[in-house]
Formats: sequence, C-alpha cells, structure tokens
Amino acid sequence: MNMNVVCIIQARTGSMRLPNKIFLDLQGKAVLGQVIERVQGAKRITKIVIAAPDKPADDVIENYVREHYRDIGVSRGSENDVLDRYYQAAKAYEADLIVRITSDCPLVDPVEIDTVIEATVDQGVDYGANILGTRTYPRGLDTEVFRFSTLEKMWQDATEAEDREHVTLYLRKHPELFSTCNVVYHTDYSGYRITLDTPEDYELIQIIYKELYPSKLDIEHVVALLDNNTALIEINKHIKQKYGQF
Repeated sequence: MNMNVVCIIQARTGSMRLPNKIFLDLQGKAVLGQVIERVQGAKRITKIVIAAPDKPADDVIENYVREHYRDIGVSRGSENDVLDRYYQAAKAYEADLIVRITSDCPLVDPVEIDTVIEATVDQGVDYGANILGTRTYPRGLDTEVFRFSTLEKMWQDATEAEDREHVTLYLRKHPELFSTCNVVYHTDYSGYRITLDTPEDYELIQIIYKELYPSKLDIEHVVALLDNNTALIEINKHIKQKYGQF
C-alpha cells in the first residue's frame, strides 16, 4: 500500500465537561501522550499529526508534542471549524489517506485502526469507518478513514456550522455523494463506554489503565476486565454521549 497515510488527532484544551482532559494523568503520562502512543502501534500509518486550535490557550498542546514526541507533526487551525483544521493539516503533510482519531480516546486499538485502513483501501471507497450505521465497537475505539479528495469535497461543500465542527457529518448527511464501508467487529461490544468526556469516564479509564497497561489494552482484554468486574461498567453507564449522531 504505497500511500501517505496521515493520522490526524484533533486536540484542544477547552473541553466543557472535563476541562483540560487531554493532560490528565494516565499511568504517569498525559492522556494525549497515551493516545499518541496507542496510534503509533498501527502499522499502516505513515505520519501522525496533532491538529490543535491556533489560539494561545492551546499553545500548551504544541509545546507538549514538541518536547515529548519530536517525530509527531503539529498543525494549528480554527477552533470551531475543525473541518478546515483537518483540511489544512492534511494538505500541509501531503496526505493521500487521512485517519481521524480524537484525543479523548486513550483506549483506541491500533490493530483495529489498521483494520479500518485496510478495508477502506481494499474496497476502494471514499470513506471507511467502524461507526457508520451498525456500531459494534465500544465507544472510544472510533476510527474514520477517508481520502484527501473526500476531505476536500467536504471542505468545499459543507456550509453549516455543525458540519464544519464535526468534520465528517456532511458526509453522513449526504450518503449519495460518497462511497463508504463500515467495519463490523465479530462481537457486538457497542454497549461499552471507554471514551473520556466526564469525571466518571476518567475514573473508569484510570482503573483500566492501572490493571492492563501497557501490554493488554486491546479490545478483548478491556472487555474481559469489564465483564469480570461489572461494577466498573456502572461507573459511567449513565453518561449520555454529547453528540447523538456519533
């Protein structure tokens, strides 16, 4: 697969429900660092880029990456027009294929990232994901993959504010314009919530990291831990996802 596959991780400090969550500690490293290192395990990714807002409050993100992860790219752009932030980052790093990961997913699975990349390339579609239509992965392992031409079309055509903020929402609204595929896991684990958006999420993820870090953070070990300790599932079971369409 001779393509420049650029993983763009969107990151900001201004989270409403859990401010500065990307710098919370997980086993001695910031959440953002753990996300980066999880993504580094994906074999199909050529380059990792952190796409952060260009406002002064987010300088800390660029400084952190420059200090701790010198081989990771940094691109700065609009805080609210995340679609433009992605487009400018992808253009700057000459991406053929873009992998979209968010910085609130410290349990993202590199093996599953590769699976979505391979499905997208093998099927020759504009966009591939593991969250399109039927969701079988836990919330927190979300992976989206799209071609630069797909990103460019969304960037050119999307005009609604919510479409600019949520990057791929325009594509979801206009399925007739794009070819897509959805990766389905062999077991339905969609009921598990292991993303980081609230203090309860952080409490659960801290426990998971304490028990399984560094070598057993894959999907099966995480689910087994939760199944064997069902009280853990209750910690954040009541949390509603902020954006229902995702």
